[in-house]
Amino acid sequence: MFTLVTLDTSPPESLKSQVLQMVVDDFSDISPVPLTPSNPLFQLYQYVIGFEVHLYLQAMDGSATSPARLILALDDEDPSQVLGFALYLPSADDAEACTLAYLAVQASHRRRGIARAMLQKMLEHRPHAELACAASKVPVFEAMGFKPLAAHGPHVLMNTRDHRSNGMVAVQDLAPIYQSKEVRQIHTYLVKQNGSKAMREAEKKRDRLLDQMAWQAQTLISERFPTIH
Repeated sequence: MFTLVTLDTSPPESLKSQVLQMVVDDFSDISPVPLTPSNPLFQLYQYVIGFEVHLYLQAMDGSATSPARLILALDDEDPSQVLGFALYLPSADDAEACTLAYLAVQASHRRRGIARAMLQKMLEHRPHAELACAASKVPVFEAMGFKPLAAHGPHVLMNTRDHRSNGMVAVQDLAPIYQSKEVRQIHTYLVKQNGSKAMREAEKKRDRLLDQMAWQAQTLISERFPTIH
């Protein structure tokens, strides 16, 4: 069994490190750009998503303007162990609205209702929730009360209601991360390790993946809402 804890301040380092490790371990499952380890860009994007979540957690200070909230599922028998987490972004000007940024459960504890329980806990605080996911994940979130609304690039926008909130959400700016010294160093290392040609091909594979996801998202929405063009 598990216990849910909702945090509006950054978690203790021991819990934070487990969350960040889960982000790294589940990268292909939770990343907006779900590359596989066979793609040389995998390590680069893995670092970026880990650093993004780190920044969200670091900025949590308990204030109303804090950019994120964190729900942890802790092991009942050992509360120092994180079984899953949900990171969501409350709307600053709509008290009912939020955006789910990341959701993950330890592989050893999936299909035990942890993800559903974390989402229900989030909806208790913010019932008008939105998320973006790959078309293949739509049935999973439909089973948890979300409805597809529209295609948005490679993703399907889903919401607990039949419309989006007009409220604003503070999303982490990724540009400084991609421009950081660390990312440049990782890219340089990957070029040396794999060669420039392999890295160019990796970028093409990434772009083809995103194009395919965009087609799948648009196809799903067209099938669900055939009168919308």
